[in-house]
Amino acid sequence: MNTANHGTNKEQAAVEQDFYAACPKGLESLLLQELQEIGVSQARETVGGVHFSGSMEKAYRACLWSRLANKILMPLVAIPLINEQSLYEGVHALEWEEHLDPEGTLKVDFMGTNTLIRNTQFGAQRVKDGIVDRIRERTQERPSVDKDRPDLLINARLARGKKGSRDTVHISLDLSGKSLHRRGYRTKQGEAPLKENLAAAVLLRARWPEIAQTGGFLIDPMCGSATLLIEGTLMAADIAPGLFRRHWGFSRWRKFEPWVWSPLLQEALTRQEEGLQRLRDRGFEARGYDADPRVLRAAESNITMTDLEEFVRVICKPVKEFKRPTHKTMETGLVICNPPYGERLSEERALMPVYRQLGDALKEDFVGWQAGIFTANLTLSKNMGVRARKRYKLMNGMIQTELLHFVLDDKSFMDLPAMAEPELADDESFEEGLTPDSPYASASGVYYKPLAPVLTAGAEMVSNRIKKNIKQLRKWLNREEIECFRVYDADMPEYAAAIDCYGDYVHVQEYKAPKSVDESKARYRFDEILSAIPVALDVPEENIFVKQRQRNKGKQQYEKQDAHTDRAKIQVHEGQATLLVDLWSYLDSGLFLDHRPVRKQLAQMAKGKHFLNLFCYTGTATVHAALGGAASSVSV
Repeated sequence: MNTANHGTNKEQAAVEQDFYAACPKGLESLLLQELQEIGVSQARETVGGVHFSGSMEKAYRACLWSRLANKILMPLVAIPLINEQSLYEGVHALEWEEHLDPEGTLKVDFMGTNTLIRNTQFGAQRVKDGIVDRIRERTQERPSVDKDRPDLLINARLARGKKGSRDTVHISLDLSGKSLHRRGYRTKQGEAPLKENLAAAVLLRARWPEIAQTGGFLIDPMCGSATLLIEGTLMAADIAPGLFRRHWGFSRWRKFEPWVWSPLLQEALTRQEEGLQRLRDRGFEARGYDADPRVLRAAESNITMTDLEEFVRVICKPVKEFKRPTHKTMETGLVICNPPYGERLSEERALMPVYRQLGDALKEDFVGWQAGIFTANLTLSKNMGVRARKRYKLMNGMIQTELLHFVLDDKSFMDLPAMAEPELADDESFEEGLTPDSPYASASGVYYKPLAPVLTAGAEMVSNRIKKNIKQLRKWLNREEIECFRVYDADMPEYAAAIDCYGDYVHVQEYKAPKSVDESKARYRFDEILSAIPVALDVPEENIFVKQRQRNKGKQQYEKQDAHTDRAKIQVHEGQATLLVDLWSYLDSGLFLDHRPVRKQLAQMAKGKHFLNLFCYTGTATVHAALGGAASSVSV
């Protein structure tokens, strides 16, 4: 490259243009502040992200340094959606030959649907066609699709227009590549890990950067795969979170400017070296504990990937033994924790003493420190006996959570009544099936026997209603040999839930209470429902799985719920079919119970016929058609 061109390119790199940084909901204000510190201009917050202006240098810097963003997008065009052909033509009109080599690869991420673009795959196909046709017409060569590591990643988002205006498809270049929360160091993880950018947000809300600057230490008593410890150490050492990544969305972009990127990378490496030396000079340490040695092996692997073994140490220890380390003086710091939420009734009961033990440890050993507890279960957090100074609402995937921030002084602690210790499990209990994988195996490392059911008056009413329903259904269930059925559907409106039986398992869907109903009262009533089910249906609590049923948009109904994904599917029977059902990973089970008569009729009609199953979902109708003797089938 000649010097004149290099100078021209530098001038072009300094030109300001518009960008968009996407992030999880709840992190927008933090991301706005972070981008302003990077030096962008005209930054404004919106739902799910921040619009900003700046040079390409600022966009590269945001990719490298943002701890909170998922994506850094460079908008190219907004296309009014008259019909699907208008989308193709709008994309085709862009000068894609300036962005992508003719023999290069691309991928289109399309989001949103409407009456014209009814599924995202079709939308992505039309955008891809417009790009490929444009380049082929001008170069006689055709780019190909690469879903894993494309040279160019295109982001297409369909925005619904306000009343009277057209819907619009926004076409952008994705400068990030894979989501920025994927730092590159986490090769292994525990059962329910925090995403790295959410962990960073938790630490920021807990005031960790200020605590670290004043010489504080970082401790996580239930560290899991050590994400909070690693993210906290990266902050304390001023290490760019993008340093562990090897590929970016701009790496093979035709307009990529390595002379702008290389100095940024070198600056980050220099800051890393200086930051690590500062930590050495002050004897910094981040210490983590967990009762599960298996998850600590994942933590050690992740720590090794970041070369932070010198500063981050993890030890196998239950919460009941948690106290301030004594191997060195630690006068101040932050205790940070993402404890289990207790998604099932049995788990919540087992976790009560764990939260109490955590609160006792803070009171006995950490006065003068600060603490941050990230939880979706405020009922359990009250068992700590510590007053929160501040509460921040965040989303952990689909779960509404809060970061409780504590300043630990004498005024913070409350006197709580003594908690009766659950009875320890004996050898006989283990022989009956109580294992370390049981829901009664708490994070404190102690295994508990199930508590004897004591029903409130409301729970007794729910239990009686379920028993009555079972009695009425019994003859029909036996005659038709049905083992998957709905036994309760908000029969009593104040106890709003749907209860479905799948063989020996129970699937409970909580209907979201209207805003007019007090949240604590709705929670209490739902707890009564959960306590009634084991008594009414004679099933163990570990066989009960709970979801919240509310209005969903787009694909939410079919997306994983980030819980119990390691559980095997259960086997159920319906007519001639044996089906595998997943009660824990998705909002729906995959077997719609009200469609049973239709599936039965299809089996009766299918013999010798060719069967086409449109919108097949999990394909249960196809299974019935096949067993009914269908000659062939296609499921779409």
